[in-house]
Amino acid sequence: MAGVSSASVNFAAEKLTVGYDPDQLLESALVAKVNELGFRAGRPDEEVPQEGRGQLFWLLFAAGLSLPIMPLMWLSPFGSATVYVIFALSTVVQFSAGLIFYSSAFKSLKNRSANMDVLVALGITAAYGYSVLALFHIFGVSGEVFFETSAMLITFIRFGKWLEARAKGQASQAMKALLRLQADKARLLVDGMEREVPADQIKIGDQVVVRPGDKIPVDGIILKGTSAVDESMVTGESLPVDKEPGSEVTGATINASGQLVVEAVRVGNETVLSQIVRMVEEAQGDKAPIQRLADAVSNWFVPGVVAISMVTFMVWYGFAGAGFLFAFKMAIAVLVIACPCALGLATPTAIMVGSAVGLSSGILFKKASVLENISRLQVILLDKTGTLTTGEFSVTDLLPVDGMEKTELLRLAGAAESASNHPLARAVVLHAKAQGIEFPQVSDVEEVGGYGLSCTLGQSRVLAGSHRFMAQQQVSMALFDNQVETLAAVGKSVVYFACDGVLVGVLALADTIKDGAVETVGRLRKLGLETVMITGDRLAVAQAVALQLGLDQVEAEVLPGDKLEVVRRYQAQGLFVGMVGDGINDAPALAQADIGIAIGSGSDVAKETGDLVLVKSDIRDVERGIRLGRKTLSKIKQNLFWAFLYNVIGIPVAAGLFYPAFGVVLKPEFAGLAMAFSSVSVVTNSLLLKRYARKL
Repeated sequence: MAGVSSASVNFAAEKLTVGYDPDQLLESALVAKVNELGFRAGRPDEEVPQEGRGQLFWLLFAAGLSLPIMPLMWLSPFGSATVYVIFALSTVVQFSAGLIFYSSAFKSLKNRSANMDVLVALGITAAYGYSVLALFHIFGVSGEVFFETSAMLITFIRFGKWLEARAKGQASQAMKALLRLQADKARLLVDGMEREVPADQIKIGDQVVVRPGDKIPVDGIILKGTSAVDESMVTGESLPVDKEPGSEVTGATINASGQLVVEAVRVGNETVLSQIVRMVEEAQGDKAPIQRLADAVSNWFVPGVVAISMVTFMVWYGFAGAGFLFAFKMAIAVLVIACPCALGLATPTAIMVGSAVGLSSGILFKKASVLENISRLQVILLDKTGTLTTGEFSVTDLLPVDGMEKTELLRLAGAAESASNHPLARAVVLHAKAQGIEFPQVSDVEEVGGYGLSCTLGQSRVLAGSHRFMAQQQVSMALFDNQVETLAAVGKSVVYFACDGVLVGVLALADTIKDGAVETVGRLRKLGLETVMITGDRLAVAQAVALQLGLDQVEAEVLPGDKLEVVRRYQAQGLFVGMVGDGINDAPALAQADIGIAIGSGSDVAKETGDLVLVKSDIRDVERGIRLGRKTLSKIKQNLFWAFLYNVIGIPVAAGLFYPAFGVVLKPEFAGLAMAFSSVSVVTNSLLLKRYARKL
């Protein structure tokens, strides 16, 4: 359509996403066009009748009229008039429960395409039409009638469609469960008074009261109160998180204990939950590359089946000398056993279940193609600070001069460093406090950026800082040269302390490696991936950390803007590259990488750029995400294999290929039942992926 820039359909989720120019097109025109194409369309927020209920009604209706036909054929309770009762029952089924196949087939052909319903319509028309001609001797046609074939065919296909609707409903349960998490009501605080209002009426800046046990209705910041908040529905983390004034809270999480007053920061479609829902919907609507194979086959499938059906009739009737009725039934069986539905559902159902499994484990895939492509990774680049390490330093070694206690050195160090905001200084103060050491206030503080500081403690002048700072202040450091060299070799940062111009001790600090980082690197290597750490640190420091983690390679002394070039360099070698990062400076590299993996606790820019978001910020989810991607791709391949194999075996059986040797013949109604079960088997196979959640 003119004005439409993009259109992506997900048959498994029954959703169409359209990019269009509202100046050229009205939304109603899009809905009308979709209806014209043979589908029923409505906005996501409209009340659309559930497909499963409609399918169940028509199944019961068709079955109620079709099932009596079989005993009527055998028993003939009305004598010669029995055939007219059968005709009446099958006619009602044909033009009520079967009418949808005609409507869909007409619209499909009108739009110059051929869908599954074209085959069904041809099959039921051939069976019913021939029986009518034979019953009333029209055009001189006479012989056996088989009204039951048409009626049972419609019933069986309706049965398959109902099973398919149920299975697809289970595949999309994760999305429905997410949407149900949102709070319906909120307690708005106005002039000290609480007023219950619908949650969608809350605006940014409003204050809401959240009582213990209530869902938090908006994303916001706590103004008053302390509590533990259950964030498991967003992060997958089972333990409640302690919150206090100033802490951020996420909408749909549950306030477990104390009463809170929260100021709304994000509402409606801007909340974290809404963004997650939107990203998952986009991922499920996105088309995985492997789906293009099924699409290409489907384009030629229906015309091919019609051709095979005609050849089947001609071979049996014209060359094999079989009776007209036998050849005719064989041709109908070929029409109805073929199933492009299974091909169409093979990929999207697996993608839906795979993305839902990931979401429940805190792994958010933003595109369907990511679920497939992540299995192709060969090299994974891991940012050091914030990804492999916490970015927070901790004291690892205390080296006082002879005659001085470690606690005394720590008291002096804590007092001096309490005057600075440098990350190393903050780590020293935290360590001293954790050891229960109290230290006095210092005065006359002079800080030299990047070097250190001097201050007055009692009657003494205390210096704290780097090797360069001590050299500048002419303090001798020879006493600790050997120890410092050893500490630096393993990547530790060293801070010197002097009192009245004499060195009194050294503290060593190291960036703390994240829990699970060593385990993750080991698992990634087991998956056959080359692991590379990328950092701005000096080579010696980087190599020491890499040794602890068991990494394959190190890219050290990389400036923030150069990470992108590192990714390109690996890609230039023909490698499929993944990048894991959390900072704003990682965003260009995440975008350039074939698969960008963003840590959930990182910057919004990184999360927006990444293809995969680790909601729990657990480094172990990198490896879990790759395994889930491989498993999902494996499931897609299984589905496509069975869908193709089913047709490769089913069509020759229906065409009577095995009849001369084995006497195997397939009635059209049972061909229809087999066709229905092929779609159901594909969806069911995808649902088995849910079991994999326990192995992540």
